[in-house]
Amino acid sequence: MTSIVDRLSASRIVAVVRGANPEHAVRAAEAVVAGGITAVEITFTVPDAGAVIAELTDRLPAEILVGAGTITTPRQVDMAVASGAQFLVSPGADEATATVMRAAGRGVVLGALTPGEVLRATALGADVVKLFPGSLGGPGYLRALRGPFPDVPFLPTGGVSTDNVAEWMRAGALAVGAGSSLCPDNEPTAGWSSVTDGARELLRASRRA
Repeated sequence: MTSIVDRLSASRIVAVVRGANPEHAVRAAEAVVAGGITAVEITFTVPDAGAVIAELTDRLPAEILVGAGTITTPRQVDMAVASGAQFLVSPGADEATATVMRAAGRGVVLGALTPGEVLRATALGADVVKLFPGSLGGPGYLRALRGPFPDVPFLPTGGVSTDNVAEWMRAGALAVGAGSSLCPDNEPTAGWSSVTDGARELLRASRRA
C-alpha cells in the first residue's frame, strides 16, 4: 500500500483551503481539483470543517487525498478522523495533540520552523514536517535545514507561488502547501475558473524543478 508520504510527494501541491463558510470551502476544493491538484487540506478555521471534509471525501474521486488542517486540539483530531480525513496537519507540535494524531493511524504532519522544533516534531512521530511559515526563510532556509535533516520530509507552507514553487522543490521539499495564493478566502472576483487555472499553472511551475 502506498504510504501517505509517497502520496503527498506525488501530489507536489497541497491546496490549503480556508473560507468564511462551508460552501465556499467545498467550491474552492472542487476548483483546485479540477485544475489537477490531488491533495486538499480543509482547515479547522472553516466553519463546520468536519462536514466539509466528509462531503469532499464522498464527492471527490478516490485518488484525491482529503486532509484536515490547523488542528490544535485532540478533540479536533477526533472530529477529523470521524469525517474521513486521510491526513492530519497541525501548525505546531503539541504533545497531547500529536499523541492523539499518531494513535489515529492517519498521516501525521506537524509544524516546525527552527531546528529544535524539527527535532520535536520528528520525536513526536511526524510522518512529514510542515515548515511554517515558509515565507520567513524561503527556499534557502529549507536547503539549510536539509543539511542536518536529510531524511525528514518537509512540506513548506506560506509564501508559495508560481514564481518560487520550482525553487522550493529544488531545495528539497517533499511537496508544498499553497493557501491564499491558490485558494482565496473569499469568492474570487474572476470566478472559480480562475482558481482552476491557477492550480494548473502552479502544478506546471512545480514541474520545472
